[in-house]
Amino acid sequence: MKPRQIVVITVTATVFAWSAVLIAAGQTAAVAALAPALGLTVQQILRIPRSRTAHGTGNQPSTAADKEDDAP
Repeated sequence: MKPRQIVVITVTATVFAWSAVLIAAGQTAAVAALAPALGLTVQQILRIPRSRTAHGTGNQPSTAADKEDDAP
C-alpha cells in the first residue's frame, strides 16, 4: 500500500470517527453541517479507482490541430 493511500484512509477514518463521536455526544447540528463535506469526501474517494481505469479519455491533445499545411 502506498503512503498516500495510507494517509487518505487515515484521514477519512478520522473524519468519520469524529462524526460518530459528535452524534454520540448529541451534536446532531454539527454533524448536519459536516454532512456535505463527508458526502464529497466519499464521492471523491469512490471516483479515484474509476478515473485510473479510463486511460487517455480527454487528456491527450489533438494532433490534427497542429498541422500547419492546411492553413489558408
